[in-house]
Amino acid sequence: MEYNSNNATLSVLAGAGGEDAKDWGEMLLRMYGRFADSRGWKKILLNDHTLEIRGEGVYVFLKKESGVHRLVRISPFDAKKLRHTSFALVEVLPELPELEAERMIIPEKDLKIEFTRSSGPGGQNVNKVETAVRLVHLPTGLSASSQAERSQARNRERALKLLKAKLVTLMEARQVEEVEDLRTKIKPEWGNQIRSYVLHPYKMVKDHRTGVETGNVEAVLDGALDKFIQAELK
Repeated sequence: MEYNSNNATLSVLAGAGGEDAKDWGEMLLRMYGRFADSRGWKKILLNDHTLEIRGEGVYVFLKKESGVHRLVRISPFDAKKLRHTSFALVEVLPELPELEAERMIIPEKDLKIEFTRSSGPGGQNVNKVETAVRLVHLPTGLSASSQAERSQARNRERALKLLKAKLVTLMEARQVEEVEDLRTKIKPEWGNQIRSYVLHPYKMVKDHRTGVETGNVEAVLDGALDKFIQAELK
């Protein structure tokens, strides 16, 4: 099904590597947030690593950003000032139309529901109760979470819709017709890297699919992604 005109959710999953990997994930999330701002899109932080981005043609612009992004730099967390390589997986999913989301039924027995205190903005009242919700689809291991809303019920709705988008994307990738056919435990598809961001010993951002590159790494990390995204769209 075609979702190009839809809104999207973008998640960044940091790879192994402690503080460096965590920092790289935060840098990427900030980069995409700045790119969204530059296009006048609305963004909502659903959890520590996921943005909901709303605007015209969001999914078609961002869907090719899915994949592994590699950072090479002198680690700010290394006392010996050694060069480190960090990896992060970017996942872009389309927002499902309401009717399609309603039609997809996930049996309650296949869901694990976790409630935690929200760590995001929202004032003290949010943090006193367990408003954040994380859902795990037990047959596949896929998960989704939200802490953007003040109510547990609304966060559950957001998390469920995001989880359904993940399932639809996986169903399309595996060419299956029913959620029940997704019984295998899966892990995020890391695969080959799509783009490298080098800060040392030279400065270069290079997309390994299109060959597009630039030496202005700071601008890219500040959201100047048009050059790379336009090349993918072509």
